[in-house]
Amino acid sequence: MAAATEGLLVRTCKLSLSQTRNVHQTAAVCAAAADTAPKIKTFAVYRWNPDVPEKKPFLQEYQVDLKKCGPMVLDALIKIKNEIDSTLTFRRSCREGICGSCAMNIGGVNTLACISKIDTDLSNKTKIYPLPHMYVVKDLVPDMTNFYRQYASIQPYLQKKNPKPMGQEQNLQSVNDRKKLDGLYECILCACCSTSCPSYWWNSDKYLGPAALMQAYRWVIDSRDEATQERLDKLKDPFSVFRCHTILNCTKTCPKGLNPGKAIAEMKKLVSGVEKKPAPELSN
Repeated sequence: MAAATEGLLVRTCKLSLSQTRNVHQTAAVCAAAADTAPKIKTFAVYRWNPDVPEKKPFLQEYQVDLKKCGPMVLDALIKIKNEIDSTLTFRRSCREGICGSCAMNIGGVNTLACISKIDTDLSNKTKIYPLPHMYVVKDLVPDMTNFYRQYASIQPYLQKKNPKPMGQEQNLQSVNDRKKLDGLYECILCACCSTSCPSYWWNSDKYLGPAALMQAYRWVIDSRDEATQERLDKLKDPFSVFRCHTILNCTKTCPKGLNPGKAIAEMKKLVSGVEKKPAPELSN
């Protein structure tokens, strides 16, 4: 009787081990099948062609296999243009020394396509628009003419009252004065901040916007620049800088993590005379 019971237990254990192996094998097969199955993601992209003005803008959907695509939205756009629809138009200058070209509105946020990770939830469409409240040249390409004109108006270069011949004398600056430029000079002029600002939407013909004003402050606060008062006098009208209502959309959306809102607040103090630019610690 004992021998029969022992044999039954042995057979039961062997059967259990066999079933366990089958379960693991089945799981491995399913996992392998899942790895080879495509992961199709839908991208809804804004389309408008100026050559066909009678056709209204629309969202065109594209299906992209994420397993055959890079992790960023820009990777998906390049794949769409190269393999699905060569008529899709967008800007990008990655790895060409011109950062900021691929700025667009992705999922309702102004950002750079090259640093925006693709949402891997296949049930959600990723909607891509050009930067808002700007004229559109074609598809995802906004007209940056006014933006660059405003940037040029703040004279973004060093000005000296008695400039010496180039290469003959250094423009000295202390370590502390140099630190004041941190968080300002890194701006890549992508226009994400300006196009997220309601004040800029309403008055883009007069209000300079966060990007231009942050660069204006960068040159005003530079200890080596000697045109401070001239720069501030140009900004004393009711619109150029004071049209900012401190909404801070600019700071929230900046892909570089900069703070245009703070720069504009500091600029207001200087323009209104509440504060004065400190004297440079070093002089030439």
